Parts: sequence; C-alpha cells; structure tokens
Amino acid sequence: MTQTERETGPVTIKADKISKVYGEFAALHEVSFEVRRGTVAAFLGVNGAGKSTTMRILTGYLAPTSGAARILDLDPTRHDQRIELARKLGYLPESGPLYRDMTPAESLQFFVELRKLAGGKQHIDRVTEQCAIGQVMHKPIHKLSKGYRQRVGMAQALLHDPEVLILDEPTSGLDPLQIREVRTLIRELGKTKTILLSTHILQEVDAIADRVVMVHDGRLVFTGTREELVKDEGAEKRFYELTGQRAKEVA
Repeated sequence: MTQTERETGPVTIKADKISKVYGEFAALHEVSFEVRRGTVAAFLGVNGAGKSTTMRILTGYLAPTSGAARILDLDPTRHDQRIELARKLGYLPESGPLYRDMTPAESLQFFVELRKLAGGKQHIDRVTEQCAIGQVMHKPIHKLSKGYRQRVGMAQALLHDPEVLILDEPTSGLDPLQIREVRTLIRELGKTKTILLSTHILQEVDAIADRVVMVHDGRLVFTGTREELVKDEGAEKRFYELTGQRAKEVA
C-alpha cells in the first residue's frame, strides 16, 4: 500500500476522547486518535504513560470511564459487536496468554478448535512459518526462551488471519537478534494489515512505523508521521520535549 493510500484510506482504529479513571487517579484523559487501513502505527510513550490501558480499552478488555472506541466500526464495549470484532482482530498483550504446560502445536490446535477455524492445519502451518517456531513446536512452552514464547503468542494472535493487529510492547525483553526478527515480521505483516503497536523505544518508531501516536501522563501529546515527530531536532530531543523532560544533548 502506498503512502497516499494509507493517508486517505478508511479509518480502521479510532479512539474518541477516551478517559479511564480509577478513584481519584486518571489513567487516561480524553485521548483521541485515528489509524487508517494499511498503516503501521507506533503508540509511543514512557512506561506508565497509559499505553496498555488504551489498548485494553480498544480491544474490549476494559471499558472506558468516558469516550468511545471503534475498530473496523465495531464497538468493543458491546457484547454482540465484541464477538464479531474477535474474528477480525489479533491482540498480543505484553504478557501473552500462553498455556505453559502445552506445546506450541497443542496450543495452536486448541485455538483452532476454539475459533472453529476450517482448514486448521493450513492456519497452523502458515503461522508456524510466519513466526519461525517450527523447531520448537513440540517443546513445552514453559521451557522456551522469552523470544520463542513471544513468537508463540504472535502465532496465536495471527492464527485466524485478522485484519487488524494490536501488539503491546512486542519486543520487550528480547535480545537484539530476536528484536530484529520481530520487527521484520511486523513490517511484512504491515503490507496487508493495520497494526497498532505500543513501545517506549524510539528506535522502534524508525524501524517499523508509518505514523506515531504519543501519550504522556495519560494525555495525547502528538499524532502524525514519524518525519513530523522528528522534525529537525532529532528523535531523542523531540521525545524529551514531548514528555516534559529537560532536553538532553545528543552526541
């Protein structure tokens, strides 16, 4: 998909003045943004900025205190629409929901049956190749490295070939080689899917993203292209400015 098609395509993910309040603590305050079809968008912010809360609201795991979310024009807070959305959305939380006593083969077969996917073996073969987990398919998940566990979680999220992927810190805790492999996979998936991934790593934005949504202290502080984020100041200096921290000199 070309840049023009990304910029003018239909809105796939929409947050409209989303707020989430716990007692006197506001985790999110009227956060609004859009992600258009065929875009890889980085949801950027320091730890505790409100990224995971936003993603849980978008995927229906949390209800907002106020505001509204839409994915593919479906409301994740409505039970009937959330079921339909589950058929079109792949979600990888930061700590993926893995059955650690199963093998990847057993886990993927379980989800094939749970989702009632026709041609289950074809789906499993596809995600096994996409996520490069063939050599560990028959090892218990609890014996796998974090990198492989992350890949198995990604395979589960991709099993039903969703139109939209939401990935929460997909490279967190991985070594440099594993990070490169996951980024390569995301770039390839971004050719055919709309992807929103959260990160606190600036290099992730440059390596993967078409657009950037940035939050700080539960508030939106930037939305635009990665070129607009950096401007002439350099990524690190711009990041410090948007998070209200003192700008640091970049060598």
